[in-house]
Amino acid sequence: MENTLFDRTFRDSEGQIVIAQTPNLPLSVGIIASLLTLIVTTGKINLGLELVAFGSLFTWAWEELFQGVNYFRRALGLIVLVGLIVGKLQ
Repeated sequence: MENTLFDRTFRDSEGQIVIAQTPNLPLSVGIIASLLTLIVTTGKINLGLELVAFGSLFTWAWEELFQGVNYFRRALGLIVLVGLIVGKLQ
């Protein structure tokens, strides 16, 4: 079987097309903490939630960038990682 650019971009090692996956622990924690920052908008709890959200999403993006199942997932990790860093620099 020929390994085309499409295959490397969208298929995993088993040949399945993978664009979205079930959220893993860092992504789940990041999403929940981000949503909670919308409820608790001030104070130390908000700051703690923001730190947990950033750390979890950074971890998820880093893992996708270096361990993603295909090029698409790795690019997604890079985009999220850059977005998180740019968001903190603003």
